[in-house]
Amino acid sequence: MLSAGLPQGTVPKLERPGPLRERVYEALLELITTRALRPGQHLVESELAGHLGVSRQPVREALQRLNTEGWVDLRPAQGAFVHEPTEEEADQLLSVRTLLEAEAARLAAAHSGRPGIEVLEELCSQGERAVADDDVDLAVSTNAAFHAKVMELAGNVVLSELAAQVDRRVRWYYTPVARQRGTQSWIEHRELIAAIAARDERRATEIMRAHTEHTRRTYHEREQS
Repeated sequence: MLSAGLPQGTVPKLERPGPLRERVYEALLELITTRALRPGQHLVESELAGHLGVSRQPVREALQRLNTEGWVDLRPAQGAFVHEPTEEEADQLLSVRTLLEAEAARLAAAHSGRPGIEVLEELCSQGERAVADDDVDLAVSTNAAFHAKVMELAGNVVLSELAAQVDRRVRWYYTPVARQRGTQSWIEHRELIAAIAARDERRATEIMRAHTEHTRRTYHEREQS
């Protein structure tokens, strides 16, 4: 086990050729957002490099970029650590998410056709199966895909771009409460699908606003690990 907390085989070595710097950055960001690398965890350049099968230089560059973006904290004489979000940071991010997604739900209800609704239904079924199987990783990724599809169905490019900026941080905050939200989250998704299918813009807005607020509240009430 690496001191970075990643068992051998968790992450495949990156293949060359390609934009290696970007791929190392994406790999580390994915490990952070899925909490394979946990908040507060010490990140050792040499061990991460060995795990990814690259030199230390692209790892160092990726950590510097992640520090600039707020995912990693670089501490003088101590090294790099996964950022530990404050309750205020989480609250601000999840509040912004509520505004964006409530509007996306309204627009989806106004514009969606049967094909889009069928995709939402299939994603919902997949999420329900993930919860039943206690597959948290799949539940989190499916939840992200469901919300991304609603955003796509909204048909507003600017809204989608804004949502994309917060999407990964939403996954970061959602992961530790995914099991607590469990079945109820997908019940709420089913209600949202029904409102979108009925082209009830007001109802879709209300459901999405309540849904995202439940996640925000659950995050603040979560049991600290």
